[in-house]
Formats: sequence, C-alpha cells, structure tokens
Amino acid sequence: MANSTKECLAIIPARGGSKGIPRKNLRMIAGRPLVAWTIDAALNAQHVTRTVVSTDDAEIASVARSFGAEVVARPAEISGDTASSESALLYTLSQLEREENYRPDLLAFLQCTSPLIESGDIDGAVEALLRDTADSALSVCRFNHFAWKQTDDGSAIGINHDKSFRPRRQDREPQYLETGAVYVMRTEGFKIAKHRFFGKTTMHEMPGARAMEIDEPHELVVAESLLRARMRLATRQQLPKPVGAVVFDFDGVFTDNGVWLDQEGREAVVCRRDDGMGISLLRRLDIPILVLSTEANPVVAARCRKLQIECVQACTDKLSTLTRWAERRNIDRSKLVYAGNDLNDVECLAWAGCGVAVADAYPAAHQAARVVLSRAGGQGAVRELCDLILENASEWISVAERKSA
Repeated sequence: MANSTKECLAIIPARGGSKGIPRKNLRMIAGRPLVAWTIDAALNAQHVTRTVVSTDDAEIASVARSFGAEVVARPAEISGDTASSESALLYTLSQLEREENYRPDLLAFLQCTSPLIESGDIDGAVEALLRDTADSALSVCRFNHFAWKQTDDGSAIGINHDKSFRPRRQDREPQYLETGAVYVMRTEGFKIAKHRFFGKTTMHEMPGARAMEIDEPHELVVAESLLRARMRLATRQQLPKPVGAVVFDFDGVFTDNGVWLDQEGREAVVCRRDDGMGISLLRRLDIPILVLSTEANPVVAARCRKLQIECVQACTDKLSTLTRWAERRNIDRSKLVYAGNDLNDVECLAWAGCGVAVADAYPAAHQAARVVLSRAGGQGAVRELCDLILENASEWISVAERKSA
C-alpha cells in the first residue's frame, strides 16, 4: 500500500505470559476479554485505518481476530518478560512492509492493559501530534498530587514541591501523568530512533477517570465496575426521552423461554417477582404498557392481570396489532420501546423507535434491536429495562421541573 498521511496503523502488543495476573490479556472483564476493549477502541477511532494485535499466543490471536483485529505472530525471542514493547512494534512494521509493502505514515501504539480508553483518546493523541507538528505523542492525565521520595538516610523530601510551601491546586503549575494507554509516532522516525519518545513530543490530555493500567488483580474489579457503569449509561442514552409506551413480548422475555409440562399436558412457566416490581414502578409514570404475545396459553393473561397491565395474546400478526394499538392511543412511534427475543419479534423491533433485545435473544432479534440488555429473558431482563427507563425518567422529570420553576 502506498504511503499516505492518512494511513495510521494501530498496534496492540499482547503477550500470552503474565506473572502478576496469569493470562491477563484474556481475563474476562465486563463481558469481554481484556484485549477486546482496546481493539474496540482502535476499530472505532476515526484516524486509525488498520488495527493489528502482536502476540505470541494462539488463543489471544484467535480472540483478537474474533473481535475484528488482524494478527501478526510475534517470535518467542521478543515475547519474554524483558522484551520491550518497541521490539514488538518494530517487528510488526517490518513484517507488514516485507509481506505487503505496507508503510503507514503514523503508528499508534496502544496498551491492552488500559481497557477504559475510548476511541476519542486515540484520535486526540493523533490530532495533537498533527496539530503541534510533533514527532511523537502520548496520552496523559492531569496530576494534582504532591510527590515525595525517600533519601538514603530515611528522610522524606518533596519531588515536585517545597515541603515548606503548599500552594492550592489551582495555584500550582499544571503537571501531567503518563497514562500508559496511547502513544502515537511518525513511523519512519520511530524506525530510525527505535524509541517511542523521539524528536518533538507532545501530549493529549485525557480524563483521569479513564487512566487505568491493569497490573494488579484488584484493578480488574475496579475496571469492571467502571466499564459496567459506562455500558449502562450508553444503553440508557439509546432509549427515547421521554418514553411514550413500552411493549413486551412474553415468552423468552418475562420467562426463560422454557415451559413446565405435567402428565395431563398442562403448561406452566416461571416468572420473576423482581420483574413484577419493575413493572409496578414503571406503572407509576403513567406510561402505557402492553404485553403482545403469539402464545395462546391463559398463563400470559393471568400474569398480566396480576401485574395490572394490558395484554394481547394469541396474536398472529404482531406488527399490525402493534401499529393499530399505537395509533389508537396516539403514541408516537419514535417514543415506543419494544422488547422481544425471537424471529416473530424482528419486525416490531425494527418498527419501534427503540427495539430492545434480551441478552439471549435469537441473533436476528439482536441485529434488529437498537439496545441489547445484559440480562437474559426470565433472568431479570424486564427489571433491567424498567430500571433503565426509570433512571432516565428521573433525569428528564428533574429537568422539566427546573425549567418550570
């Protein structure tokens, strides 16, 4: 490929060995292997045109490909604990040039141990390098702490301050901490210098909340919590504000899609009480709620009576029924949320303003939905959706109250 100022290669080194946390790069965190979070950020960065994982491990290679990255196999001699990241970068560049005549203008070196980074952090580092006509760039976060060190006689002395004078944070000269997440270099200069900080170096400041490197087991727990919160916020942002109506399929949403059958042929299903509580809380918002099901078994109507919500069952054409129901109630289609799990929900999921699929939904339902819940049908999916709507409602009701005050 011809050299281009727009060509930016992202390389993610990911060794198989790790002493602090065994198999660290494959550890599951918020539903994904650790390495997948950085791959996803790279693939969604506007300035990155190609994403490659450098690894010596077959399992990591397989996972990397499954999440959309290319792989360049790294030889054992540059895969040990003492091997530098630069050696992996240089080897990958040489392989791509030898095999494809590929010479990118820019190189983004991304650490897979920084799962909290977003694509904007990568783009920001690239843009800082170009804006400042620099040779290398790194991601940093603001450092507002007093740093100390211990001398040979055991005394503690200030590194970045005089211990006799402690100015307020806003009065101190800004200092920055290297996050270890993103480095960007002009490729040809890096190949000559063989070091990531050659020539003129500039910085891109990223929020401190995303500046985390996974080195210790407890950091996996912290990162898991932060990523779950981010995912929940992203899901909430996909929902209409405000929601005009919520329509649920029954089997596979209120239930786990299973059925109990006795020797007389009578069917029974299991529903969750916490789903029922979610519906009860949602009803307080005076949002129209409907269960729309193809199932003819009276258990559907019985559950809906218990929850005091409307029910249409034994429905052979769900989309037509849904559109008529919405028209009769003058419900704006763009404000309607539809939750389903299977092929007979696909049309409704696509038609609704916000289609929602449960975690274990049929693949076609996942593809048709705007939102995929983290919980499976019959395993709290209904409660999860209710809680998301309620969280959004508390925000837009609060905004409306402030505007009317």
